[in-house]
Order: sequence, then structure tokens, then C-alpha cells
Amino acid sequence: MRRQPLAWGDIAVVEPGPTLVFPSPRAPHDARNTIHHPPSSISLSPVAAYLKQPTLVDFPGRLAAIFFLSGCNFRCGYCHNAALLAAHRAGMTWDRVEQACVNFRKHWADGVVITGGEPTLSPELPELIGRLKRHGFAIKLDTNGSRPEVLAAVLADVDYVALDIKCSLAAYPRLTGFADARPVARSLDLLRSQACAYELRTTLLEEFHTDAELSEVGRWIDGANRLVLQPFLPREDLPDPELRKRPRTPPDRLRAAADLLRPHVREILCRD
Repeated sequence: MRRQPLAWGDIAVVEPGPTLVFPSPRAPHDARNTIHHPPSSISLSPVAAYLKQPTLVDFPGRLAAIFFLSGCNFRCGYCHNAALLAAHRAGMTWDRVEQACVNFRKHWADGVVITGGEPTLSPELPELIGRLKRHGFAIKLDTNGSRPEVLAAVLADVDYVALDIKCSLAAYPRLTGFADARPVARSLDLLRSQACAYELRTTLLEEFHTDAELSEVGRWIDGANRLVLQPFLPREDLPDPELRKRPRTPPDRLRAAADLLRPHVREILCRD
């Protein structure tokens, strides 16, 4: 979900923790990941990894740490985090999370981005948010919107939400493998009515996101506060082998998409 691809040298990986069970990526589904906790005397968090250095680009107006939670119930063929996050990943101990928080605060970080994977799949998400807030961090939550009931439960404690709008509602099964996109629509409605601050994000695949497809997206999100458009970036480890050699979305396509969608949102940005 994060805009920039991850590099292993930038990531702190974790010790053994819960086992994640994933639904099959081969067909559309609406199953949710199930987290099975093995017997252990060690208190484990849902954090699978964190970026070693804080960033200024992922949380508007904040110097932010990035914490990754593993597991996702979408199967997007262009996911840049799939190698790290859409596989079985351990959770680090709460003590290690606390130590990381102290270190980030010493280095002037004032925000934390909770990303994934899909963070709302973790039953420990409310506890994680509470612990981070006790260190004085503002909280940004990245989500695919598939679990609006979880989003509603934590929204009062979150300062900023980034909701991925993958495509039009009808196209979700084909692009994401998620059979029923109505929960995503409910999440968007929730942000419109209750969120302190939010943005929508769409990664543009030039052949998929045609003008007709984007027009459907625009009708769906009409009146939203902010939309961020970002390019598809080819990589050798993308889940869909056919996408690995596709060209990057060109800047002129991002600008054309922005012109088409601008009447539907209060603010639109292109990250190219």
C-alpha cells in the first residue's frame, strides 16, 4: 500500500510470531485472513516490520515512522509489498515495538503510519494504536476499506486515513480478487461523515484504468476531499508475472486522469 517500493536494507524484520493463513489468490474471494496465535509466553504485537528511518512523504505534515502489519485479503497483481507482506510473517514483541517508538521519538518523529498488508485484519490493531498514542504519535492508517466495522471502531483514535480506491466498484473482483466491494463503499461513506482527515489513493494501470473506468470511479467518489493518483511501477517481484515487464504509467496519463477526475474531488494530486 505504501507509495514507494520497499528495499530490504531499509526494513527491520522480526522474530517468530503468529502464523498468518491466507485465502487463495487464484479466484475472487471475500474471505478474511485468520490469525492463529501459537502457544507462547512472549507477548506478541501485530507489527511484522518497520522502516528503519522516518519519512516525510507518507503522512502529510508529519515526520513519520512506518509500521507494517502482514496479511492482506486482496490479491492485486501490481502490489509492491507482496514479497514482504502478503506471505507468512511473524509479529515482533511488544517490547520491541516500544523500543522502536522511543527511538523514533528521539529522532523527532511525531507520527506513525500503520500500513500493510491490510491493518484492519489484525485483532490487535486497537491495542497498537493505543500504545502508539501513549508515546505521543499522531496516527495515520492505510487501508483497503474491506472491513468498515474495524475502521469505525478505531476511527476516533486515528488522525488521518488513506483509503485505497483501486477502481470502480464493479471492477474490484477482476483487479483485486475481492468478490464484493460494497464494504469499501461503506468505508468511504464512513470517512466522508466521520474522519478527521483522509485521502483516497489510486494507482493507475494505463491499460486497465481507461477513461470509461475512471469516469465510473469519479461518479463513485464524487465530493471526496482529496484524491492522490500514483503511477504503476514495474518490478521483478510483482505478483502478476505479466505486469513485471509492463511500462511505468507515464506522467501524461496521470495528468489526463487528473483532468478527468478533478471535477469530482476538492483536491487532486499526482505523485509521479
